[in-house]
Amino acid sequence: MSVLEMRVPSPGESITEVEIATWLVEDGDYVEKDQPIAEVDSDKATLELPAEESGIITLKAEEGDAVEVGAVVCLIDTSAAKPEGDAPAKTEAPKEEKKVEVKEAPKAATYATGTASPAAKKVLAEKGITASAVKGTGKDGRITKDDAVKAVPSMGTQPASGSRGTERKKMSMLRRKVAERLVAVKSETAMLTTFNEVNMQPIFDLRKDFKEDFKAKHGVGLGFMSFFTLAVVRALKLYPDVNSMIDGDYQIKNDFQDISIAVSGPKGLMVPVIRNAENLSFRGVESEVKRLALRARDGKITIDEMTGGTFTITNGGVFGSMLSTPILNPPQSGILGMHNIVNRPMAVNGGIVIQPIMYVALSYDHRIVDGRESVGFLVAVKEALENPIELLMDGNPSKALEM
Repeated sequence: MSVLEMRVPSPGESITEVEIATWLVEDGDYVEKDQPIAEVDSDKATLELPAEESGIITLKAEEGDAVEVGAVVCLIDTSAAKPEGDAPAKTEAPKEEKKVEVKEAPKAATYATGTASPAAKKVLAEKGITASAVKGTGKDGRITKDDAVKAVPSMGTQPASGSRGTERKKMSMLRRKVAERLVAVKSETAMLTTFNEVNMQPIFDLRKDFKEDFKAKHGVGLGFMSFFTLAVVRALKLYPDVNSMIDGDYQIKNDFQDISIAVSGPKGLMVPVIRNAENLSFRGVESEVKRLALRARDGKITIDEMTGGTFTITNGGVFGSMLSTPILNPPQSGILGMHNIVNRPMAVNGGIVIQPIMYVALSYDHRIVDGRESVGFLVAVKEALENPIELLMDGNPSKALEM
């Protein structure tokens, strides 16, 4: 017998532990080389674990187990032959004679019935639940600690007429890490948010005139993200403090713009990075957004593709959000929140005109970005979006969209 020990590969720098999220095969299955056998969660992403060789697999870790990088998670017997054809049908077991079911008489209540154990009493007291509201599963109906832990406080005095089930599910390592980072942002930064509104009519007009030719020529749609990304790149050049971060007692300023784009994936929110967005055209941004979004949706995004951004754009508008305060993506110092577009009455040249308006929000770290820079940055974004031909296309939209 030739047995291969499969160990957890390193999913990225600084990651020392992963969690077995899901086994895609069962113990004793025959697996092919490079076949995905498990999904593992790190604190940054969910990755597939492929079989290193073909053979019969023996699992050495359970779903939900945290295992160190380099630890053995399964064995593969590479000398085992691949089974041929379908498994033989199981012979039907002889039918047993029908047995008469005898119902046991209900047990008489004793002094223990409904009585909580000392540990259960403590748990029930913490939850504010009386022992009479809990059915005991212990000996003679005694209320055990497990009964108390599972007990749910009543939400009112009226009897419930519908389902009141609950589900207890362990969060993935990725979700737990996100939770930790969000709490850390609140406690470790001086986060503030400033707001503005953008008249999207000029972009609507451009997309109406050019979107069909743009898609036919480049194979991607002309969406809003390219306008916002290039408007952010321009604003970051005007206000470099927003494109910096704190490292101890030092401020690190970047002369490049790596823009993180928040996208929704099957395992939750992913934030892949558009590298050197300052060098990209409208076509370049739209192509990169599409590529990264597809990789996130298919669960193929890598750690490297989600690290190193200098500023983040998040679009809550796709879910219908009118306004929000986006939370920082550390160690970055700024994040721009896009929202839904709604027709609103606007004063234009002394008259009232209905225009498509989007509210935008900039959250920033006040330790490193002052009010003047934050407000100026958001105004610069607004100006570029409301005058894209002059400020983003050098006065020539046809040329800008041909590149």
